[in-house]
Amino acid sequence: MKTIKGTSNRYLDINLSDSSWSVYHVSAADLRDFLGAKGVALKIFHDRFSRDKLAQIDPLGADNLLIFSMGVMLSTGAPCSGRFEVVTKSPLTGLMVGSSCGGYFGEACKTAGWDGVIISGSASEPTVIKIDKDGVLFEEAGELWGQGTHEVQKNLNLSPKEGAAVIGPAGENKVLYANICSGHRFAGRGGVGAVMGAKNLKAVVARGKEVSYEPVRPGLFQKTIAKSKKYVHRNGMTESYRLYGTNANVRFGIKTGFSPVRNFRDRWHEDTEKTSGEAMAEKYGTRHSACRHCSVLCGHKGRYPDGKMRQIPEYETIGMFGSNIENFDPDKIGVWNEEMNELGLDTISAGGTMAWAMEAAEKGIRSSQLQFGRHDNISSVLKDIAYRKGEGAELADGSKKLSEKYGGTDFAIHVKGIEVAAYDPRASWGHGLGYAVHNKGGCHLGSYLISLEQLMGYMPPHTTMGKAHWVVFMEDMFSAVNSLQVCLFSVFGIMTEPVIPKYLPKFVLNIATIAMPKVAMMLMDWSILSEYFTSVTGIKLSKWGFVKAGERINKLERWLNVQMGMTPDQDTLPDRFTKEKETAYKGKNTVVPLDRMIRRYYRLRRYNDTAGPEDKVIDKMMARENRSRTVSPYRSPVKLIYCGTVMAVLGWFIPAVACRKASVRDEVKALPEDFKLRFAIWPSGPSLSLKREGDRLKKVSLREEQADMTVYLKSLEAAWLLLTFQESTCDSEARGRLMVKGDLPHTCTFIRLMDKVEILLLPRFLAKRAVKKWEPVR
Repeated sequence: MKTIKGTSNRYLDINLSDSSWSVYHVSAADLRDFLGAKGVALKIFHDRFSRDKLAQIDPLGADNLLIFSMGVMLSTGAPCSGRFEVVTKSPLTGLMVGSSCGGYFGEACKTAGWDGVIISGSASEPTVIKIDKDGVLFEEAGELWGQGTHEVQKNLNLSPKEGAAVIGPAGENKVLYANICSGHRFAGRGGVGAVMGAKNLKAVVARGKEVSYEPVRPGLFQKTIAKSKKYVHRNGMTESYRLYGTNANVRFGIKTGFSPVRNFRDRWHEDTEKTSGEAMAEKYGTRHSACRHCSVLCGHKGRYPDGKMRQIPEYETIGMFGSNIENFDPDKIGVWNEEMNELGLDTISAGGTMAWAMEAAEKGIRSSQLQFGRHDNISSVLKDIAYRKGEGAELADGSKKLSEKYGGTDFAIHVKGIEVAAYDPRASWGHGLGYAVHNKGGCHLGSYLISLEQLMGYMPPHTTMGKAHWVVFMEDMFSAVNSLQVCLFSVFGIMTEPVIPKYLPKFVLNIATIAMPKVAMMLMDWSILSEYFTSVTGIKLSKWGFVKAGERINKLERWLNVQMGMTPDQDTLPDRFTKEKETAYKGKNTVVPLDRMIRRYYRLRRYNDTAGPEDKVIDKMMARENRSRTVSPYRSPVKLIYCGTVMAVLGWFIPAVACRKASVRDEVKALPEDFKLRFAIWPSGPSLSLKREGDRLKKVSLREEQADMTVYLKSLEAAWLLLTFQESTCDSEARGRLMVKGDLPHTCTFIRLMDKVEILLLPRFLAKRAVKKWEPVR
């Protein structure tokens, strides 16, 4: 067996139109900057299509690409690494979509020597692609066409070395939310199965176990594995998933009001407990049935009353086919889940679309055989959707298109065309912002802030403070993780188990996460993720470099979406979440104050009026000679946390003393009206920004180009000397530790202002040490 150190960096490039194939090589620079999996797939889209062509790609046409991308972690045996990514242009949204899957196809493909498969064109007849270490074979699908996802995998007669990615009847009939199946796992969202069906591709089969992989730095790799297992095993959130599956979320939803009830009209129902993970564990005697190499173990199966062993549905399916359609019988949900899996339907979009149809019928907008509380016809409607028959022919297009045709857009619960997952954002405002701005649409795994707001209790859910910062951070984190390809659930164990966030009192975390989000982020530690990448590939990457790579990937995806026609008005939530306050929930009833959070989000992202990055930003990002090595300039996290905390305190203290002390006001008056000042640690460290308004200073948020003057501390060490008050601002300037972009007179004013602030802020003995001389400030 051949052994590869690191990754092969080879993708199969297959054209179904003429049954040809070639090898695409991923450059070392692309691997470094886009990490693999999702990131590399998006880079391929960028390189293959001109800007004008991106908008013209028909998602169900031959020119669309369907990319299976494996990531550097697959086949390493690391915990939670048995996943791959499917990337394409979505027929449901007309935008980019990435969907993660835990089936065996990924590992089989990787151990055949391929890091990914790029599929273009369209076959003239139903086809099966077979991959091995030597290349590709094309075979007629024959009788496999028309079979369900598990039936076709059985009839492919897969050997222990083989894995397959297949579609069911929903994909064949181009249902806009059809999925792709591998084993009993699914790439579920955005209609990736419809793209595969439109290409007349029934299955991709890979024959693996021909190639093995070794990390470039095995010592670091083994050390990182041990640390990762320890963190994931002891984390409270992952432990609850290990015990009860993702349906552990049901009780959280009942308590906090994020349960979807009657098409998200209400937020609570007394019978929802019947579908909880705890209730199902007792009823079905559940046991683990997880992805390969999993240490979270959120997948479960159990024996139902009819004697059949079934996969326990995930929380999303339980929510969308439980309380959301007013059904509280978990037996029925288990049967429907099995049927949808066989048909190849995304359970979230199917449930959301059917709930819309029920409410539309209830309001007399559109007639339907579906109604809340009636469950005898659900199975037949699901089959009709998959085969596009009867009412199912329309339901197959999703709630967005239905509401645009018939009306009822105010209760069509989707974002950008993708039905929202089973979390009501009125219980979790940050999660609502995450829905609204996520590049893919209404997917919960864009930033999953409800985990920090409700499931783990790290931040208050009903405030706008800090939420834009956290959505940006978690989007970048998840973009990087989906490119590394490890399970997103493991990330919470990795990030929150280090000593400081684990043992810091929750009330302190609550304050820090919203008042000083950047400082709170510094308390967390995700270096395990960057060390995985470094140990496998040999490419050095810091933990902040890992997040920076995620930012690069996220912005590339957003830019592709803008070229495909996405507009700012699509970054929104359904009216139900922003206008309808009263529900059946007994706790706090609110609406999501979305506008102010989105404005802040755009400022943090530096998006232009198209709600995306400027072309020149992407052009610079793609120019290899300008790409950074993504190594953090900040060597000491303790110093960085301290300096960030002091900067945050100064941001509140300076405006306060400017109101109360005449001599400080005199310095403020020396600045021009509406003067904007920014003080930061070079190159991208903590900062504070102030604006003159009359005789006062106001704390604001500014980018460098928006400020009239920017004062940089040249390094973290320079910041440490100043902010630990070992020297005054005047001394820092004299010793060349400051870098100023602005006029000299204003610089002198800033230095005098800072020295007076130090005198006011510090005890006399410290002030004398810092400023060298001390006198009362009027």
